[in-house]
Amino acid sequence: MTIATKITLSRILMTPIFVITTIIYSHGLSHSEPKEYLRWTAIGLFTLAALTDVLDGYIARRFNQCSRLGTFLDPLADKALMLSAIITLSFTELGKALPIWYAALIISRDLIEISGAIAIGFIAKDIRVIHHWTGKAATALQIAVIAWVFFSFSAPPLHFIVIISAFLTFIATVLYIRAGLSQLPEH
Repeated sequence: MTIATKITLSRILMTPIFVITTIIYSHGLSHSEPKEYLRWTAIGLFTLAALTDVLDGYIARRFNQCSRLGTFLDPLADKALMLSAIITLSFTELGKALPIWYAALIISRDLIEISGAIAIGFIAKDIRVIHHWTGKAATALQIAVIAWVFFSFSAPPLHFIVIISAFLTFIATVLYIRAGLSQLPEH
């Protein structure tokens, strides 16, 4: 159990606390009794969890702490945090401006990626994750969407950020599918 893996595990543990805090805050919001310290706690937890993603990767590379467990847990922790945030916000008072189709797109993308990785790993016995800038940009815009919701920014409008994020998410998914299919044996 490397330090990088322990940091990844902390991100996994922060995710349900972030979700619970967000739900409780949103419940208070819907009853006109919002507790702002809960909103700031949720923002802080999400930010800290996102920063641990950068930190664990840096430590793993810098101190040669790459492990099979870390390689498995890191993307799982990333998906758990982002999916939890998008789903929680889509179904609570806080994120009522987020369209349900946006959450469905993010969930579909992750299901396609995960099932594709399992299938390719089973068929080809090995899988290389080929990152593309559109995937990184889509994730950055998903984080921007979460920030827009939490901070209630009005300019540019949330739907503008959601549409660009959705478009890049779709393009990244297509590119990941293509990269995955290229790893399959010829026959």
